[in-house]
Amino acid sequence: MSLLCCEVDSIRRAYQDVNLLNDRVLHTMLKTEENYLPSPNYFKCVQKEIVPKMRKIVASWMLEVCEEQKCEEEVFPLAMNYLDRFLSVEPTRKTRLQLLGATCMFLASKMKETVPLTAEKLCIYTDNSVHPGELLQMELLVLNKLKWDLASVTPHDFIEHFLSKLKIYLSIKPILRKHAQTFVALCATDVNFIASPPSMVAAGSVVAAVQGLCLKSQDTSLSSQNLTNFLSQVIRSDADCLRACQEQIESLLESSLRQARQHRQHRQHRQHSITKEPKSIDWHVDLSCTPTDVRDINI
Repeated sequence: MSLLCCEVDSIRRAYQDVNLLNDRVLHTMLKTEENYLPSPNYFKCVQKEIVPKMRKIVASWMLEVCEEQKCEEEVFPLAMNYLDRFLSVEPTRKTRLQLLGATCMFLASKMKETVPLTAEKLCIYTDNSVHPGELLQMELLVLNKLKWDLASVTPHDFIEHFLSKLKIYLSIKPILRKHAQTFVALCATDVNFIASPPSMVAAGSVVAAVQGLCLKSQDTSLSSQNLTNFLSQVIRSDADCLRACQEQIESLLESSLRQARQHRQHRQHRQHSITKEPKSIDWHVDLSCTPTDVRDINI
C-alpha cells in the first residue's frame, strides 16, 4: 500500500438541503427581498466623492479577489449588497472605498465560507495600503450602519429554487447553474442592477443561461417566451419586465466580453509590470469586470 504524499486538504462544504427548496421558503424570500435593497440614488443623494465608475472599479477588484481565493459563489454578490447598502446611508471618501470593499468581503466570507478570508490576506490584496486594524474598525462601522442585519437575500438564493422547477436533465443542471451564477456576478458589478429585486435578476439570469445553452430544444417549456412567462408567475412579476431584465443581462454580457478582450490585450503589453495578485486600486484605471467563467458562455 503506497502513501499519497501529495494529498491536498480540501475544504468541507455543506450539501444543498433539498428540504429548503419549497414554495414556503421561496415566498418568504420574495416577501423579504425588498428589505435588503439599497437606495438606487445614493450617488446623487448621499455620496459626494464616489461616482458609478468608482463602484465598478472596486467591484472588479472584489470579484478578482473572490475568484483568486476560490470563494463560494454567493460571497461576491453578498459583499456587493453590503457595499451598496452601506453607501446608501453613509457618505464615504473615495480613498476609503477599497477598505470598504475589503471589509464587505470579510463579512460576506464569514457568513458563507467554511474557512473565511482573513483580515491579513485581504490587506495583502490591497498591496498593504490597508492594515488589519483599519479593516477591523471598518467592520464595526459597517455592522453598525447595516444594523447587524447581514442575512441579505441575493439573486444567488433564488437560482436553486428556479432550477428545481425546470424540466431539465440532471446532467445539464450543474452547467446551467454555473452560467446563471456567472450572470449574477456580472449584474453585481453593474450599477444598473443596484435597485433590481434579487428575484428578478436571478430569473433573468436563468432565462439568459437557458437561451445561451440552447436548452429550448429539450422541451418547449424552455423556450424564451414560455420560460419568461413561467418564471414571471413564480416571482409574481410582469413578464415584460422580466424579458427586459434578460435582455439587459445579455447586453451586459456582450459589453463585458468586449472589455475582457481589450483588457487581455492591454495586459499583454504591460505583462512585465503586472503581479499575480490584485493590487491597490488606481481610480484612474478601468479594470475588467468579467468573471473568469464568462469565457464559457454563449449567447
